[in-house]
Amino acid sequence: MSRDPDSLDSDNGDLPSGASGAAGQTTKTKVDDVKSKLPALALTFLLLLGLVALTGCGVDNEEQGKTGIEIANQPKQKHHLAFSGGPTGGTFNFFANKISSAATRTFDYFDVSPKGSGGSADNLRALDDGSVDFGIVYSGDAHLGRNGQLPGNDHRFTEVRALAFLYGAPAQLVVRKDSGITLPAQLAGKVVAVGNEGSGAALSAERFFSFLGLWDKITIRNLGYSQAAADFSKGESDAFWVLSGYPNSAVIEAAAREPILLLALDQDGRKSGFYDALPFYSPRAIPAGTYQGQDALVATFQDVALLCASAHTPESVVYDLLSAIFSEQGLKDMAAAHRAARDMTIENGLKGVTIPLHPGAIRFWEQQGLFIPERLK
Repeated sequence: MSRDPDSLDSDNGDLPSGASGAAGQTTKTKVDDVKSKLPALALTFLLLLGLVALTGCGVDNEEQGKTGIEIANQPKQKHHLAFSGGPTGGTFNFFANKISSAATRTFDYFDVSPKGSGGSADNLRALDDGSVDFGIVYSGDAHLGRNGQLPGNDHRFTEVRALAFLYGAPAQLVVRKDSGITLPAQLAGKVVAVGNEGSGAALSAERFFSFLGLWDKITIRNLGYSQAAADFSKGESDAFWVLSGYPNSAVIEAAAREPILLLALDQDGRKSGFYDALPFYSPRAIPAGTYQGQDALVATFQDVALLCASAHTPESVVYDLLSAIFSEQGLKDMAAAHRAARDMTIENGLKGVTIPLHPGAIRFWEQQGLFIPERLK
């Protein structure tokens, strides 16, 4: 039996033969009716699809938006960080404590713990072997250490990176005012406390006195600043040496107990070739009135204290630490807390840096508009 090409089979198969005429007409009518409605049905279907798609996209975009915000604001992984400072009573110790508290206060994912140390050279070693994350190192020690030129140690400390200039640290050689000692050369045969063994103070004292031919002519005592000041006041030493921002608490302590005199060091440095051989040292003056009984300016020399990090400290951690410390409020807090921090500025950020910068520091200082020379990258 032939079929009308426009007919539709029912669920039960072909229609009975007796109903073929009427049914065929009815079927044709229904088909025509469906055909007439197809455009509207298609349009409705497409509109429904579009609505579903738009609704779906709206949900997805909303969720994606929430996810982006959540990712941006989600707590970062907690970082427990060690910051190596220096001897009790020293400026290293103060700066380590202050920077640690500022960073921890600013970023809740930071837990920065300051720790005491022997000073610059100890910090250099700890940063190099990765046992601490941050530390303060004198520019001279960082430079010599990287090149394997520290006294008695040819190891190259290549895993240490600079972050920023902190302050200039002038050498301060303290004697009793009534001792009759007015020149470094007069310390031959005397007892001099020069700082903890391995500290930047002790190393700078050895370099300076060696250039003057005095290192083997004086009795050296390796003591931290506070202990050195206490022993000096007891008469157990004739002088003590400090390499630190001023005013230094140990010198303040000594001056409060008896009249003191700071010896001028600059002229001896110039005459001995000290500056020529060690260009990371530079002349510096300690203003009159810095300490009790100090009526005149004292010409001396300084090293530069650098904030440093281990090469293994994460870039984001370094960047955030610098962001906290060198923010407008951070700099105000540092300057208000210690006079030595008043030289900390964005403009001075790379002053005295002698070793390569950490990638996090490069990113930070470039964003501040500072030029980074190739030798520091």
